[in-house]
Amino acid sequence: MNMHLVLTPLIALIAGILILVIPRLLNFIVAIYLILIGLLGLLGTGTFHV
Repeated sequence: MNMHLVLTPLIALIAGILILVIPRLLNFIVAIYLILIGLLGLLGTGTFHV
């Protein structure tokens, strides 16, 4: 059985929730999000295969 977990929407959902709860973290969340998306783009297709 192959299960595909797409990380990009999961990361975006977590970032959005954190921004709603703690708006002061917006700069850090955006920076971390961009770094993670960039690393996922460089290292793979953005999917994690289990």
